[in-house]
Amino acid sequence: MPFTVSIVLVVLTYTWVVEPMAPRWVRHIPTVLVIALAVGRALRTGEWGLKRSAFWPALRWAATLTAAAVLVMGLAGWQLGTWHDRRDLLGNLAVLIPWGLGQQFALQTVLLREAQRVVSPRPAIWLAALVFGVLHLPNPFLAPVTFFGALAWCGIYDRHPNVVPLGLSHAVATLAMLYAFDDTITGRLRVGQAYLTLR
Repeated sequence: MPFTVSIVLVVLTYTWVVEPMAPRWVRHIPTVLVIALAVGRALRTGEWGLKRSAFWPALRWAATLTAAAVLVMGLAGWQLGTWHDRRDLLGNLAVLIPWGLGQQFALQTVLLREAQRVVSPRPAIWLAALVFGVLHLPNPFLAPVTFFGALAWCGIYDRHPNVVPLGLSHAVATLAMLYAFDDTITGRLRVGQAYLTLR
């Protein structure tokens, strides 16, 4: 699992050590490094997560999952009284789509596939989701949400290996989360040291 270990080290080093003392422009460097590692693995394996025949089945499953997640978050936000409007829906979505695609590309083609080389396919889904969730600690909201999201997304990708529907699902679910809950619940989607120093 060399690429998985490298990605985990990049994310943990950034979120716990570098981010608290680095200027804002540095925040893009770990994203570039993680994507570069995922691309490096794809160049070695030939798996880019873009199997054409898997697109429509993955889209159907991802759309069903996303609709359920949006409904649950919307109802929860309404019940808690935290549902709120956000400015620039399309602008937010334009940022979240590449962000979701990048995360799904790394999650599926690296974390999931390398986990499947270590353990059998079904337990590997749980292992990849666990690693993904752990990377979102110590945020008590985001860590379990990302674990369960990754569990569903990895389950879909295992059967229908196309990351595009999963990236769109990731983006729409994140947007729904931002509408449904306020910063006191989401922790502003911060992880690592940034979560601990929230005011």
